[in-house]
Amino acid sequence: MIQLLGLMLSSSLITAILLVPFIDFLYKVKLRRHNQVTKDMFNKRTPLFDKFNSWKVGTPFGGGLLIIVVVIIWTSWSYGIFNVKINPWEVFVIFFSFISFGVLGFYDDLKKLASPGQEKFFGLRFRYKFLIQWILAFIIATVFYFQLHYDFIFIHGAGLLFLGMLFIPFAACVIVSFVNAFNITDGLDGLATGLLIICLLAFLAISSVQLDQPLGIFIAVLIGSTASFLYFNIYKARLWLGDVGSLSLGAALAVTGLLTGKAFALIIIGGVFVIEVGSSLIQLLSKKYLGRRVMPAAPLHLYLLKKGWEEPKIVMRAWLIGFLLAVLGVFIALI
Repeated sequence: MIQLLGLMLSSSLITAILLVPFIDFLYKVKLRRHNQVTKDMFNKRTPLFDKFNSWKVGTPFGGGLLIIVVVIIWTSWSYGIFNVKINPWEVFVIFFSFISFGVLGFYDDLKKLASPGQEKFFGLRFRYKFLIQWILAFIIATVFYFQLHYDFIFIHGAGLLFLGMLFIPFAACVIVSFVNAFNITDGLDGLATGLLIICLLAFLAISSVQLDQPLGIFIAVLIGSTASFLYFNIYKARLWLGDVGSLSLGAALAVTGLLTGKAFALIIIGGVFVIEVGSSLIQLLSKKYLGRRVMPAAPLHLYLLKKGWEEPKIVMRAWLIGFLLAVLGVFIALI
């Protein structure tokens, strides 16, 4: 545990040292959104979201890129310096999910750099991005099944539930769901990254009990790096994750839950993410198939903004709920 705390602090320090020049670099190269025109997954405008976030135009994004670089390098160094006995396929799952979804998000981020009228030459339509997410998720899930021999989930009160090859589509669904849940939740300053740290602390406790040292090191390094990023991401944010960060971190959280064998606990520990994506999905499906909205606004944090809640108030209360859900999830996972 002392080793993990040391890695957490060192990762945080390294990221903190690099963040200020990195932010200055992003401003210099103008890596920021030039206009506030957002579209949902059905390629329709979201004027309500734009209304509450128009003042954020000009804030640089891409903080997730720095997190990915620091975490991959520092985790790799830690494996070597501490002579950690690793399963190469476990490391492959961790790194591949983290990097591949980050690359996908970075390409999609390029659309935000486009001037009006040039958006069609950058980024991906949601249908294509969604398809690539599933392809990546199935690659990861296949490695879980055939190389790591995962075919089970633990459910409190029922013990291990063996799924056989059904574990592959199940794991892929978990990954894609949390990738998009994180992306949707990352709509207020500090909301998603603060919740992520809470979730990762819960899984650090679980992985420590399971004596999974490679996973524990990755989680500790990721917590430290994300914590330093959060310092600049809380209201009013000087830096955003961008899709490069939200997709990679969502994938990392999902894979962490799957590697511990606690997918059921993941749903509880990441409960705020589940609520956010659930409210958004209900709204989108009702608009498409019922022709009307069932909620005044979605996801939930946007509805609360519409109700008049201040952004910091929403974020801090979400963190509190996330903390309580994390404690409950750890309790259920370890009981």
